[in-house]
Amino acid sequence: MSETVIKVENLGKKYIIGHKATGGYKTFREQIFHHLHNFYSRTKQMVTGREVLEGEETEEFWALKDINFEVEQGDRLGIIGRNGAGKSTLLKILSRITEPTSGRVKIKGRVASLLEVGTGFHQELTGRENIFLNGAILGMSRTEIKRKFDEIVDFSGVEKFLDTPVKRYSSGMYVRLAFSVAAHLEPEILLVDEVLAVGDEEFQKKCLGKMKDVSTDEGRTVLFVSHNMGIIAQLCNKAILLNKGMLEISGETNTVVDQYINHGIESSSSIYEIEEHPKSMRPNYFTRIYTSKTSGEFSSDFSFDENIVLNFEFIINDYLDNLLIGIGLHDKYHKRVTTFLRNVSQFKKNGNVYQGKLIVPSDIIAPNVYTFLCAIWVKGGTVYDKVESICQVKIHDNGTEFAIHEGDDYGNMILKASWQ
Repeated sequence: MSETVIKVENLGKKYIIGHKATGGYKTFREQIFHHLHNFYSRTKQMVTGREVLEGEETEEFWALKDINFEVEQGDRLGIIGRNGAGKSTLLKILSRITEPTSGRVKIKGRVASLLEVGTGFHQELTGRENIFLNGAILGMSRTEIKRKFDEIVDFSGVEKFLDTPVKRYSSGMYVRLAFSVAAHLEPEILLVDEVLAVGDEEFQKKCLGKMKDVSTDEGRTVLFVSHNMGIIAQLCNKAILLNKGMLEISGETNTVVDQYINHGIESSSSIYEIEEHPKSMRPNYFTRIYTSKTSGEFSSDFSFDENIVLNFEFIINDYLDNLLIGIGLHDKYHKRVTTFLRNVSQFKKNGNVYQGKLIVPSDIIAPNVYTFLCAIWVKGGTVYDKVESICQVKIHDNGTEFAIHEGDDYGNMILKASWQ
């Protein structure tokens, strides 16, 4: 039976946030009183050691509330949820960076965390010196650090810059070295936020492989925050879903990921639309994108034998002969299924307003959940506009040979092949 290494009980984190009062015109006397009151409030907060808040009005905000879960030794736990759900706050509490407001956390073992680029690094020290500094923070002896030193440097790929102060590192180099140190200095528990997204694809694969190795082969525990459901499904054996600071579901990864994705389908619109484009944005941009049936009615729900029609409208103020519309179809793990490309000149236009349709044929895309990515770009050059994870659609199985296996993952396409 596995040993529990993290136990979270009734955990809560509350912040007091300030708001500026809104109102009409104030007299000169009211303005003076207002500024004196603010000065008195801030001085009082400083003297009592409380956080200095901007604004006349305050309110309580619970970033986390009543969180309960356990993590066993060797688990790879994915923590998922939308922006603002409380994922990073939870990791900061587990890393002892932030104190909880209520509840408690029991942790058994040494913890290493990688929550943002350069976590735990001293800007003025070199990469070599920071390796020893991080090891000392983790409680490692100099002998232990030396034993792992060559592995760390080799994995990070920054040997050429090892004696350069890390303040001169790029964000990618920071992440490579920081992750390598955190993973190789033998912590019992490794906490990783979405910081790995900064690294290149090859290094991300190395990191995922390393996290699997430290968990399965060495029995260490990994907690991983990501918006990439493909990585979560590939790496983690368990997951928890946070929603507005509360724990919505915990359990097997596929079950939790499916609930997260299905909730997104139910709560999202099948239409992407902007009424007024900010002038600071580039001159070419999408104004409206939505999915419909062949008949023209709005829909995000399709049968396997139905065409999916993606309708889009865009503005072109800076026309180029090689300007392209690119549309990508992504599966529920945000992996690319296929790509469609067409030159802007091939679409109907009225002045600088262009309209087009992409008809995704029936009987090919396997029943599941999908989203679109739409871009206006020049190959090898400027990307004028790119909107991702929009127009979510769900394709239902209404009679393929796979219908009896509903819920199983049998790929993203069903091709009509012949057997001999």
